[in-house]
Amino acid sequence: MLKLEAVVIDNGGFDLKADFDVPTGAKVAVIGPSGAGKSTLIGGIAGFLPVRAGRIVWHGQDIGHADPGKRPVAMLFQDGNLFPHLTVAQNVGLGLHPDLRLNQAERDRVASAIARVGLAGMETRKPAALSGGQQSRAALARVLVQGRPLLLLDEPFAALGPALKVEMLGLVEDLVRETGATLLMVSHDPGDARRIADQVVLVTEGVACPPRDTAALLDDPPPALRDYLG
Repeated sequence: MLKLEAVVIDNGGFDLKADFDVPTGAKVAVIGPSGAGKSTLIGGIAGFLPVRAGRIVWHGQDIGHADPGKRPVAMLFQDGNLFPHLTVAQNVGLGLHPDLRLNQAERDRVASAIARVGLAGMETRKPAALSGGQQSRAALARVLVQGRPLLLLDEPFAALGPALKVEMLGLVEDLVRETGATLLMVSHDPGDARRIADQVVLVTEGVACPPRDTAALLDDPPPALRDYLG
């Protein structure tokens, strides 16, 4: 279980407060107005932003002050963060070793992850030779190869068209189900939450509220969410 115990995350003078639990294996959407702190929440859990107060606990262990690489977290960013001078296989391999010195077992893991996201045969291509959807798949493969139990998505498919986004969300749902990972996914689209998430964390006015059932929250939204949804 992921526990945020009276946490305050500092994002350059902006404080986000959070105090809630996320069950292991849950699929949670993080929604709210622009600038409310959605990415701050994800960045704090991942270790890219400092925790000024409280504790972030994963299965009883305080990870709130551990380096990002030491946390049980894999994160997929908005831009996918692929390196243009590296091939698909090399970009995915970075998920295992920054120096890309992989043994045979690790190379096999890379190949398996690439195949799982539907890019078999494209291992030697560079990002410029891939479509937007294929780039998203390559970025997802790099997350998959890490085998981390906590998966954080910060709107990685926002730039994709509707059909491609639905396809990628379906792939994420399949991978989470197969691996048993806990998912927190930032989105501006309530349709994404309905499609993939069991629960929703509403972030508003510097507070990340405890998760609520997706349908119950979206069918009867509180005033802050109603104003955002329009």
